[in-house]
Amino acid sequence: MKLVSWNINGLRACLNKGGLEEVMTALDPDIVCLQEIKAQPDQVDPAVFGAYEPIWNPAERKGYSGTMILSRTAPQSYDLNFPADTCRRFELADQFGDANAEGRLITAEFDNFYLVTVYTPNSKGDLSRLGLRFDGWDPAFARHCRKLAESKPVLMCGDLNVAHQEIDLARPKENVGKHGFTNEERRGFDNLLEAGFVDTFRHLHPDRAEAYSWWTHWGSARAKNVGWRIDYWLASGSLAGKVKRAAIHADIMGSDHCPVSLEVEL
Repeated sequence: MKLVSWNINGLRACLNKGGLEEVMTALDPDIVCLQEIKAQPDQVDPAVFGAYEPIWNPAERKGYSGTMILSRTAPQSYDLNFPADTCRRFELADQFGDANAEGRLITAEFDNFYLVTVYTPNSKGDLSRLGLRFDGWDPAFARHCRKLAESKPVLMCGDLNVAHQEIDLARPKENVGKHGFTNEERRGFDNLLEAGFVDTFRHLHPDRAEAYSWWTHWGSARAKNVGWRIDYWLASGSLAGKVKRAAIHADIMGSDHCPVSLEVEL
């Protein structure tokens, strides 16, 4: 099975640029997970998705955030956002709003695995949303995935808004303590690994440097490959040996992020 994850930074804009069509043609995925779609279902002609079944989770606030799954095979079931028991356990709202109403999470159940796609809240340049991340969202997400893994293996993907290790960004020393590379955010990623999940790209390519999935628009960063790896495919440890390929497709344009793909035997 081939799966693709992409922070598309605006579904309608990417469709107009032909970016999504390029991904479908070049990578021929069975499932595509999109983040930051910034669109509502009534704003997009469903015919553009062809043979793929869309699952939408738009943000309540129009033109912001949102996630989507496109699948050739419909899942058995799916859920949007965190379940009620998780919302009772963790504080997911802050001065900027309720992160659980921002269309950031889809969980789909297939025959022999769960698929989770996530658009993790950005901590913001002044770190004003770091508290939400460290005390709320990140532990809630880890618990959610752990509970799923009790019944079936889990594949999770998306924009996690953190570079885990120094190798995962071009200029680590300059960015220590800044949003996307704080100790708190990196600890949140550690918690996923300690829960038994595997960073599939690092599993196959432990020492590969200069492999990034996001670049700022400033200073020709993408042309110079001054980037960050903040988009991931993680898998339950039981699936690690079944992962055949994990790739970053920096040549595919259409967003400030590029697609990341996974090939796995399921």
